[in-house]
Amino acid sequence: MLIEPKPTKNKDHSSKTLPRWPRLVFWETTAACNLGCVHCRRLDVSREMSKSDLSTEEGQLLIEQLAACGRPLLVLSGGEPLMRPDIFDLAGHAHRQSIECALATNGTLIDREVAERIAAAAIRRVSVSLDGADARTHDHFRLLTGSFERALEGIAHLRSVAVPVQINMTLAGHNVGQLDAMFALAEQVGAVALHVFALVPVGCGVEIAGDELLSAEGTEQALLRFHDLSKQSRLETRATCAPQYSRIVRQKRAMESGLDTASGTGFNLGRGCLAGSAICFISHEGKVFPCGYLALEAGDLRHTRFATIWVDSPVLAQLRRPELLTGKCGVCEFVNVCTGCRARAYSQSGDFLAEEPTCPYIPQQVTEKTP
Repeated sequence: MLIEPKPTKNKDHSSKTLPRWPRLVFWETTAACNLGCVHCRRLDVSREMSKSDLSTEEGQLLIEQLAACGRPLLVLSGGEPLMRPDIFDLAGHAHRQSIECALATNGTLIDREVAERIAAAAIRRVSVSLDGADARTHDHFRLLTGSFERALEGIAHLRSVAVPVQINMTLAGHNVGQLDAMFALAEQVGAVALHVFALVPVGCGVEIAGDELLSAEGTEQALLRFHDLSKQSRLETRATCAPQYSRIVRQKRAMESGLDTASGTGFNLGRGCLAGSAICFISHEGKVFPCGYLALEAGDLRHTRFATIWVDSPVLAQLRRPELLTGKCGVCEFVNVCTGCRARAYSQSGDFLAEEPTCPYIPQQVTEKTP
């Protein structure tokens, strides 16, 4: 049971600078799903895991704790969040707490009635995952014929009730050549945003990393193409789990304007990796992680309040200090705008402060030392 624990004796935060509250919190509302995708857990495993989902009461308490921590945008994800019977009750509770919600779904369970319930719950935006710009590519990955068309139907239902739609695409070997087509599709279906996610070879992603994981150079080229397409599109765009995108954009804009790339003067792009500093992930069991891919537990909401975890976790505290990074990330002139993907570093070296293993950029300080 998620509870409000008694305050710790002699606990005094007055002598230290408290971190800002998170801007986004991703909550895996359930482990249950209706699809058995190539990269994910089996359906029977999902059903068994979902038995330990936070209860309705625990979910409501979580929402109330977030309301006391700056009211971050709460992303209701899964699994498939629409598999959870009380998902709209939880969204309604968040609305009453003045917390805005987004919904991350595969889109296949959205008919007109569900779309209307989403709209009535005041959900700010719905992101729909598409693993390709056509049925053949998407359905092969999702292991369900017709899932692409069902997702498009779900998007159409959402648009019919004026719910903004975001398309999520994980960049991988099977779809990296479809970026142009994905932009065209997103605009065609009336989406307001297209976000690409660089594949992180952890958890379920380990199973497909061999065939699907792009090389460092391949990822760089894909992100460069994504940036070029974004400048031609009306869509809001973002590259997630690709902190080097902040460097890429600065370099491109600097070449066009002659500004200082390292300082980012004139560019309001923010930091690349936000894990533990502006975002966090809450598992279906209530465990808090820096992000959904960095498997370092910061705390357990069934034992500790969210505010205490966010303020006191040693893991989160270290992630907020780019000066602790080692390897080429530690000496990179872009360290404060990128920081590298901490989940990739951890998955390949066991050290979440190590250098980003899939970034091809060589910092100036390293280049200058090379004979």
